[in-house]
Amino acid sequence: MDFNLTEDQRIFASSVRRFAEDHLAAGALKRAHTPGFPYDVARLMADQGLLGITIPEKDGGQGGTLMHAVLAIEQVAAACPRSADVVQAGNFGPIRTFAEYAAPEQKAKWLPDLLAGRNTISLGMSEPEAGSAATELKTSARLDGETYVVNGSKVFGTHSAEASLYLIYLRFGPGIDGIGSMLIERGTPGFRIGQPSRFLNGEEWSTLYFEECRVPRANLLLGPGGFKKQIAAFNAERVGNTARSLAVGRYAFEQAKEHAETRRQFGRTLSEFQGIQWKFADMALKLEAAQLLLYRAAVSADRGLPSAYETTLAKLACNQAGFDVANEAVQIMGGTGFSEEALVEYCMRRCRGWMIAGGSIEMMKNRLAEDVFGRRFSQRPPRPTAADEPRAAE
Repeated sequence: MDFNLTEDQRIFASSVRRFAEDHLAAGALKRAHTPGFPYDVARLMADQGLLGITIPEKDGGQGGTLMHAVLAIEQVAAACPRSADVVQAGNFGPIRTFAEYAAPEQKAKWLPDLLAGRNTISLGMSEPEAGSAATELKTSARLDGETYVVNGSKVFGTHSAEASLYLIYLRFGPGIDGIGSMLIERGTPGFRIGQPSRFLNGEEWSTLYFEECRVPRANLLLGPGGFKKQIAAFNAERVGNTARSLAVGRYAFEQAKEHAETRRQFGRTLSEFQGIQWKFADMALKLEAAQLLLYRAAVSADRGLPSAYETTLAKLACNQAGFDVANEAVQIMGGTGFSEEALVEYCMRRCRGWMIAGGSIEMMKNRLAEDVFGRRFSQRPPRPTAADEPRAAE
């Protein structure tokens, strides 16, 4: 088994690193603390072919592999952690689901601006009463002539405060088979975007309200019965989440390493203290082990064998490794690390969010346990049986 990158992958990674160091590194600190999507970075990346890496060339993409997209995230994050989010937005999550299942007319209408970095697409899945239990969503769509009437709300959507297009999970009927999705544009009558709220990592999100919102029938993406396809596409989104967690954790590792090699206390550098050395040994172990799991998941998906088990394992390992390493980097750098004048505290906050987004680490553990035991463990309470029913008064 070959654990090395191919020549093509090494050349690609090297070119992305040069681009990131030349165009993104200088503004990394300011960018991290500026809310809003960095469209200037998105347009730069579009010019470099870093958006739509895995989307077929016939649709305006680059026709590359998932592994290329993972490498792009790693190399960009090494120079500017915040800019790695742009690679994610242009290659994973809703844009990938859209490119996979959209009709030719839908692609022609929206993909060019998305791949040029002029617009963004946001996913509307979570609701006030449906987070990890996504199948309990209540936002509904009913067909009325040539339009669907949508009612309900969505929360916690990445880029929801500023996106131009929204991929919304909807209930068309009862049960899992009644769940599908539609594409809804900003400005559609009956669609209201709430005031922005802030996450701990500095990103902003808005509640999305749908009140008798009429959406053209042509905007249907995956109608009733489409939920399983959407969730299958979510495995690729998890690879993007996973890659950012690891890459941002590695950025914090490198910053802490440089600090330990130059900061002097008690007459010697921090790197000469065994307690600090052990921290770096533990950090390196976590990063390297998680990276192997990430690469395995990405390569398997590129071979046409996307594995929920492998992506779940990689997400759990990389989420935990990224946060643990960034957290230790803050500790090693002391007051400097805790200050917003350094990016390691930002890395810690970013990694903490990815332990929730895209499937919490607890849900990932539940999913892994099901593979271990070869059976499904329902998280819902058991349905009452006839024996549980109270007896009528005699």
